[in-house]
Amino acid sequence: MSAIFNFQSLLTVILLLICTCTYIKAIMPSLLDKRMGKVGLQGTFWKCARIGERKSPYVAFSCVCMAVSILFWS
Repeated sequence: MSAIFNFQSLLTVILLLICTCTYIKAIMPSLLDKRMGKVGLQGTFWKCARIGERKSPYVAFSCVCMAVSILFWS
């Protein structure tokens, strides 16, 4: 089943995207630079990195909840 049709898989993909973009921005900030534009695919990655930076406690809590959910209820 595709991640689009399964809500838990969709949430997992979104959380992984946010965490990955935040990590990439921390390691190579020039790759997701704000001056490159906030449109298109790179703009989406930049926005995900901003969410990961600004809402990091909430994202971390969501990742822990998702991990527990996947390990024990899937």
